[in-house]
Amino acid sequence: MAVNVFVGAEFFDELRKSGCYYVDKTELIHELVQMNKSKVTLFTRPRRFGKTLTMTMLESFFDIRRDSRAVFEGLDIMKHEELCAEWMNRYPVLFLTLKDAEALRFETAYAKLKTILSDTCKRHRYLGSSEKVDPGDAERYQRLLFERATDNEVQNSLVTLCRMMVAHYGRPVILLIDEYDVPLAKASEEKPCGERYYDRMLEVIRGLLSTALKSNEYLKLAVVTGCLRIAKESIFTGVNNFKSCSVLDSEFSTCFGFTKEETDELLTAAGLSERLDMVRDWYDGYVFGETKMFCPWDVVNYALDAMHDPDLEPKNYWQNSSGNGIIRDFVSRTEFEVSDKFETLLNGGSITRTISDGLTYDSLHDTEDNLWSVLLMTGYLTKADPKQRGNTAALRIPNREVAGIFVGLGYGVSSNREQGLGRTDLVLRDKKNRRALIIEAKRSDSEAGMERDCREALDQITGKKYAEGLPGYRTILCYGVAFYQKSALVKKL
Repeated sequence: MAVNVFVGAEFFDELRKSGCYYVDKTELIHELVQMNKSKVTLFTRPRRFGKTLTMTMLESFFDIRRDSRAVFEGLDIMKHEELCAEWMNRYPVLFLTLKDAEALRFETAYAKLKTILSDTCKRHRYLGSSEKVDPGDAERYQRLLFERATDNEVQNSLVTLCRMMVAHYGRPVILLIDEYDVPLAKASEEKPCGERYYDRMLEVIRGLLSTALKSNEYLKLAVVTGCLRIAKESIFTGVNNFKSCSVLDSEFSTCFGFTKEETDELLTAAGLSERLDMVRDWYDGYVFGETKMFCPWDVVNYALDAMHDPDLEPKNYWQNSSGNGIIRDFVSRTEFEVSDKFETLLNGGSITRTISDGLTYDSLHDTEDNLWSVLLMTGYLTKADPKQRGNTAALRIPNREVAGIFVGLGYGVSSNREQGLGRTDLVLRDKKNRRALIIEAKRSDSEAGMERDCREALDQITGKKYAEGLPGYRTILCYGVAFYQKSALVKKL
């Protein structure tokens, strides 16, 4: 294997100590503490763009309980010697992620949140026995630790812990909150049991974050990550020196995801430099600010698989990493006429819409523009023109991978599955209307041979009785497709 690549890495220290390949994003620290004058910074990016790994990198750098010089050796941030002397391992750090605070019912999700807070307390057990902390805070700490805290104590828990850490260390706290909006996103979704508990969860998360970020005298700085910036709910209203950086902003635009140069370096290290054009078609195309970025989850997964299988074609990794509830809910809406717009997007075109990066999970479906904004912020669409500014933007599908997600919406899609007496190249099932589409594809050696190969594909569909493997479907359409270079010939049975 040309290089040691680790998929799904979330813990920076573990990644560095294991000798795995790391795309250096430590320059973010310099931008954060010297170029950025905001006390609280919110980064919103699509899922699988390295938010959690970046947050654990920040934790490792700042945490006063560590000596992180070895894991940062050779990385960009170490070039800033004065900054490192002032900030590296010099501050108490409070880190937590809310990505697991979700469930079908509010009571279960709230219990999970209490467990997250308990686990956070366990990572700071010294606070429970510190003689420097206030006795009242020590009692509240014990109730948080054993998951017996009152609702009010839960909502004030981060301030309590910050106050205790300042008392113990005599230095202000750096607060890192990862995936802050997951509990709200999950609470807003339709549940099989019929319960939507958005308002109840909003009250909890608003109390938890607003008390920690507003007028928190124990705070040195805070970094928060999520997919969307919650505006109307006032989670961040009144927060002093607050900056929100979304996919529309140029500042910090290269800090999440891979640039072309970073992707090229990774593929070269993996012995896959000849695959760059192919990888670009599939996983490039996201625009953050004015910078084109690759999805790191896809690039790393493909690099790892391709090192084991030199003939591997790109495939969809991002779609299978979690559910696509937002987009499925979008296209199922009947109050908006979006079919023509989707047709334009799937044909490689763009649509111009009014965009907002301040959305609320309970109003995502209020207007069509809100829904297009969600698809932009969550990575299903991107800006067509990187230099375009303002709240009106031309939107397009980023790459072939995401185009495949759109194509499969509302349909069951299978490839190379047993069907009839063989394996079909592609089958699409419209279960609601009991329709199916069978496609058999051939690669031709010449333009003149495309007609012959198309007929061969159709003969294969009939000869191997592919349609007989679809009982109950009223309409079955069969197509043979022949490809030669960039040309295609399609024939219907």
